[in-house]
Formats: sequence, structure tokens, C-alpha cells
Amino acid sequence: MRGYFGVGSERISKQMNLGAVMRTAHAFGASFIFTLGSRLKAREAALSDTSKSAAHVPLYEWAGVEEMTLPKQCVLVGVELDERAVDLPTFPHPLNAAYLLGPEKGDLSEAAKSRCAHIVKIPTRFCVNLSVAAAIVMYDRMLTLGGHERRMSLAGLAQNRR
Repeated sequence: MRGYFGVGSERISKQMNLGAVMRTAHAFGASFIFTLGSRLKAREAALSDTSKSAAHVPLYEWAGVEEMTLPKQCVLVGVELDERAVDLPTFPHPLNAAYLLGPEKGDLSEAAKSRCAHIVKIPTRFCVNLSVAAAIVMYDRMLTLGGHERRMSLAGLAQNRR
């Protein structure tokens, strides 16, 4: 995959979600993982982070958005059900990005949204679990920037078989 990315959450409060995000980020090749304003620490996520990602992927635990320091040319992308957000399937992922998801029971803070260069949403009828949302965003990034060939539709497959 080209470029690099990080993934994190603001005010994450459930240790199983933190562990799942960490494990999934590790599996997708994230360059870093982060939390903003979380009361949880990585060691509390050990039950669901079975890949022990903290030993392999840098984890930044910032007190808040004002403390967050991203690499130069790293674009902050908020993931939020918001009327201003762009649908994820149409979003051109930045080459170097940090994806920021909101908390389990709430939205990204206005301070966080104002730091985001883009806000995207997963086009679902209602919010999905935080760790599921993180996985969907990373999968979409992999499809977009991973150098994979585009899939053929079922109709195209049927025509090729003839």
C-alpha cells in the first residue's frame, strides 16, 4: 500500500473497542494508533488486542486534540455521521492520513472537527460499533490505495464466461 496512515479515537471508553481498533489497525498495516482524551490505557485493551499491537505499532495517548501532533503532510480525517460529511465510498483517501473516530456514545468534539481537513461518513442507516467503523475505513483505504484491481460486476463476470 502506498503512503501511511494512523487510526484513533476521541474519548474512547470501552476497552474491548480500543483493543479491537488496535488489533485491526495492526492487521491493516497502520503506521500508528492514537487516542485523544481517553481514560483507557493500552494495557487495559489486552483482552481484545490479541496481536499485542502496542509492541509493533506506535501508540500515542494524547490528553486532547490540542496536544495531538501529527507527522508533516499527514491529513486528519474525521469519521462521523454528520450532514457535512462525504460518503466514504466516494472519498479520495489522502496518501498520508490519520483517521479520527468519535466516542462510542457521542460525536467528535467541535475542536476535533475543526482540526479535520475532511469528514467522512459510512453510509449506514445508523451508527455502527466504533471498532467496526474503524475496520470499514481501513478496508476502504486498502481498496482505494492498495493497488488492487477493480472488481468486475457479476454481469461482467457472466459475459467473460461466455
